[in-house]
Amino acid sequence: MAELKNTEINIPVADPDDPYAIPAAMPSSADNAPRSFEVGSFPVPTRKQEDWRYTPVDRIAEFFDVFEPSGETALTATYVDGTPLDGAVATWTTEELGAEDSGIVSKPNDRVSAVEWNSAAQAHVLHVVADTPQPILIRVTGAGQDLDALHLVIRTDGNLHADVIVEHAGDARLAEGVEIETGPYSAVSTTFVQEWDATAKHVGNHRIRVGREASLRHSVVTLGGDVVRIRMDQDFAGEHGDLNMLGIYFADPGQHIEHRTMVVHNEPECRSRVVYKGALDGKDAHSTWVGNALIQPTAPGTDSYELNRNLVLTPGAIADSEPNLEIENGNIVGAGHASSCGRFDDEELFYLESRGISEKEARKLVVRGFFGELVEEIGIDSIAAHLMAVIDRRLADSDRR
Repeated sequence: MAELKNTEINIPVADPDDPYAIPAAMPSSADNAPRSFEVGSFPVPTRKQEDWRYTPVDRIAEFFDVFEPSGETALTATYVDGTPLDGAVATWTTEELGAEDSGIVSKPNDRVSAVEWNSAAQAHVLHVVADTPQPILIRVTGAGQDLDALHLVIRTDGNLHADVIVEHAGDARLAEGVEIETGPYSAVSTTFVQEWDATAKHVGNHRIRVGREASLRHSVVTLGGDVVRIRMDQDFAGEHGDLNMLGIYFADPGQHIEHRTMVVHNEPECRSRVVYKGALDGKDAHSTWVGNALIQPTAPGTDSYELNRNLVLTPGAIADSEPNLEIENGNIVGAGHASSCGRFDDEELFYLESRGISEKEARKLVVRGFFGELVEEIGIDSIAAHLMAVIDRRLADSDRR
């Protein structure tokens, strides 16, 4: 019998000059975009680029180069009942962009967010230092079609509970940057509502950092505008963070509504849930949801899941849905994603109609049920009631078309 020889096992090492030579050692593809405050770090968007292939770039080309903002967009901050903020709870200040409180959560991650940073002159800073007795309401009101840029910072100290609502309304062409940083052991809810006029254009970027052992419920509701594209990039500042990202959108004929989420698990034993639901009604109504989740080697014990569901109410509407998950750590609790696009369930409609409900009312009930659970999960009663009223109105408008 031939003598057995000891053979040393050679483990391949990635070549820094050719990282793709060994796939298992290659850098992450889920989060490979540059991060920079410089506009020149990013190419001008085209439909051939992965991050822009669903976007009607010709309709938002004015946001691809630095511009002089009009400064006409109005911004106010009060409690939700209209009373002024209590300085012992929260402060509302304005500072030069790039000063103490702005530019601290990551960096711009695409060309439009870098353009916003270089176009805006000031940062509006909400700093919450104690439990909020009621939700804080920030109103963003557009004043017309002159190009404008806006930068908003929401910071919370640790060991507190806070609810913040940001409402967008009016007509505008707005580039908006948002930074959210929650303190350790805090429980924070941020809700962003877009109810723009039909001619408004809004490109937004949310950069989010969840504190150690903190929880954040980040909700985005988009119910208006000609083109709305919002990208959200998030990471954790410490272990045991908990993130819930909720999204609701309703696209009418000709509208383009796009949401992109990027959840980065970079700390141990953190949890994330991303749930977005949308309805599309009418010819050329177009929605896009792209969900990315990246679990890095530094994040053992991760528990992550993302879900997108789209209800296509009429022919001629298009829903793009793309969940992406990249795992670089084998020691996790769980990770998954799901996506669906479909029309009304015939069995649900038949069940309702068999009990004497008209087809028109049955369709409304199905849509209300589709959104209802997520609306309630936002957890703010005044917002929930308002959103269901808006959805009912949109369905009524659909019946008249």
